Amino acid sequence: MRKLIESIIKNQTSITRKDFADWKSAQQYAQSIYNPKQYLLQRLYKDVMQDALMTSQVEVLRISKTKGADFDIINRDGITDELSTRTIKDSGLYETIAEMVLESLFYGYTVIELTKGRTGGVRATSVPRENIEPTQGLFLPDCTSDSGAIHYRDLREYGKTILEVIPKTDDLGFINKAVPYVLIKKFAFSCWSEFCEIFGMPPRVLKTNTQDSTMLDRAETMMREIGSAAYFIIDTNEELDFGQGVTSNGDVYSNLIAKCDSQISLINLAAVIGQDTQNGNYSKEESSAKLTDAVITADKRLVEQTFNRQVLPALAALGVIKDGLRLQITKSKDIEALWSKTVQALPYYEIDPKWIKDTFGIEVTEKKAGQLSAIDSFFA
Repeated sequence: MRKLIESIIKNQTSITRKDFADWKSAQQYAQSIYNPKQYLLQRLYKDVMQDALMTSQVEVLRISKTKGADFDIINRDGITDELSTRTIKDSGLYETIAEMVLESLFYGYTVIELTKGRTGGVRATSVPRENIEPTQGLFLPDCTSDSGAIHYRDLREYGKTILEVIPKTDDLGFINKAVPYVLIKKFAFSCWSEFCEIFGMPPRVLKTNTQDSTMLDRAETMMREIGSAAYFIIDTNEELDFGQGVTSNGDVYSNLIAKCDSQISLINLAAVIGQDTQNGNYSKEESSAKLTDAVITADKRLVEQTFNRQVLPALAALGVIKDGLRLQITKSKDIEALWSKTVQALPYYEIDPKWIKDTFGIEVTEKKAGQLSAIDSFFA
């Protein structure tokens, strides 16, 4: 069968500014009970993801932390399969597929197509969400038309080279919850920019005799060049003044943007972290970091489950790895707390120098001559 990616008919995408009417219309179209389509909503999501805070939190704080996690491919006995682990790491499949899996949380769904190359390597590609209608399980070559629609769940490749990730049924993803705040931010930035343009520099007012064409022409030239001229000369009958600017500096827009940012942070990270607050404190930041860590732990669990239920069996069927293997993400360690416990245990227990080197990177050779342990010193 021809690959889904190769069947896509590209359409021109509008880059006009989106508003709440566009969002509501896209939602209604995506949730239609007769003929739902997601392409309007997914195009809006792409526009929303241009927001700097969304990019930072989704791609850096959520996706990158899971993509960068260490992992092992283990067999049924819990022993690491070194060859399969190295194969997955060297191919880059983990990073690619983990990103696609986590994107399903934000965009609502992901359809992954695996393609085996001539040299035996496997490539993972995310089928454009505009061309997928997950409610009915349809692939639309032309996202705006039903012509040539394919029920991809009925294909024999489904579950083998076509994988689907839908974290929650009938859910439009986290980005849908952030859309109104991003739209309001764009509106606030636009108004603030216009405010700066109008009131950023006080207007210049020149009183002159407008009935005298010579004086009027000279006045227009002078006002046009006043920004670059070191000085200017006016007639005794002329008067130059600067208009009174407004007293506000745009706080109303700044506060509105800050409020939207805090709401976006709650959606993406379950907390408002340091980059989003001016008056934080250690305890607040610590509790926020713990909430964010809990969210990232859940992300890693979703990636593990998806690999073990769908990805690794598909790779085994393609002959990339052996059958019956599982992916296990290595749990991150609190090095600071572990070092503190190690120091406390040193006076009472012998600790393997190799473990200290592997864990903390400290080269340990042997105990210094004449050094007494804490217990020896106490009874000396």
